[in-house]
Amino acid sequence: MSTAPPATPSPSALQGVRVVEMGQLIAGPFCGKTLADFGADVVKIEPPGTGDPLRQWRLIKDGTSVWWQVQSRNKRSVALDLRQAEGQQLARDLIAQADVLIENFRPGTLEGWGLSPEALMALNPKLIMVRISGYGQTGPYRDLPGFGAIGEAMGGLRHLTGEPGRVPVRVGVSIGDTLAALHATIGVMMALYHRDQRGGQGQVIDVALHEAVFNVMESLLPEYSAFGAVREAAGSALPGIAPSNAYRCSDGYVLVAGNGDSIFKRLMEVIGRPDLGADPGLAGNAGRVARVVELDAAIEAWTVPRTVQQVLDALGAARVPAGKVYTVADIAADPHYRARDMILTQRTREGYEVEVPGIVPKLSGTPGTVRVAAPRLGEDTDAVLREMGLSEQQIAQLRDKGIVA
Repeated sequence: MSTAPPATPSPSALQGVRVVEMGQLIAGPFCGKTLADFGADVVKIEPPGTGDPLRQWRLIKDGTSVWWQVQSRNKRSVALDLRQAEGQQLARDLIAQADVLIENFRPGTLEGWGLSPEALMALNPKLIMVRISGYGQTGPYRDLPGFGAIGEAMGGLRHLTGEPGRVPVRVGVSIGDTLAALHATIGVMMALYHRDQRGGQGQVIDVALHEAVFNVMESLLPEYSAFGAVREAAGSALPGIAPSNAYRCSDGYVLVAGNGDSIFKRLMEVIGRPDLGADPGLAGNAGRVARVVELDAAIEAWTVPRTVQQVLDALGAARVPAGKVYTVADIAADPHYRARDMILTQRTREGYEVEVPGIVPKLSGTPGTVRVAAPRLGEDTDAVLREMGLSEQQIAQLRDKGIVA
């Protein structure tokens, strides 16, 4: 059984970077998780009583979502009521000592609490402020509510998912939120570099969910601009690149990417169609795209009577990229995942062990680590307030008022 790797003897990549996370659910917290995995001290502010709603999303074990164990590992939890003036002041004091602030509220929420970028940067000119929202902090849609699913639709992704002529389908995970979080994380690293290596100051990182999705839509816009071409859903195929598709086997499906010129010739040899491999009209991608129906039929005629494993063995020996469509059970049993520490075992605050995804990317000198399990609500409130210089009496008074928990 793989376990979380021990802390590295060398400093973590982001050791000494202090982050205040005021987001909830997915986008903001995923950015915080990524920074925390590489050593940042992430203090997560949650509302007393309820905490981040993700604590209760999907499957629950011992009162807490198992998703929470991934999203909030390596973080500290402070239960603080931001609706009260004293809570807002405590947030200001905490942010004044931070390097990074992450928030994913609707635009205008922080301003309503007196926590605008102008106010916070007056306190802390070196603050890097990450703002993730549905439509961004400017523009005619800025005040509309936006979730990841809406960002996927507006960004162009949902139009391409599913089978032609059928209802658009979702990817199956909150990919819009995660893409926004990864763009936010990239922004943080660039802003830290500018501040610390170029003598710059802090700045605001404005990430819109739909823009993060749109940014990975490859040739979608230039093809429309140059040719008026509107790409449509294509099921499991990769339009304009051939052959690349999912093919039926006797016990499932296998994905085959035979679209490289030399790879295509090897693929045709394997399936017993050297005539197609030697056809001059199929030597380049354009010719193969024009005859993709013929090629897909030839490949599937070979895969259908064979098992997935037989197909994978044959194609692997011929150095043709191919893969099984994995379920999570396949992932959990796969030796390659475990060899690369992509399945780790964490002991939760509730006392049970659960397997969680490992850390990406892999850094050779300062790898990420899982240092602590996801916190209980408000578990670190007192410790963080003491670090800010508050006395035990002051903390007790704040607790009596319901400002902290």
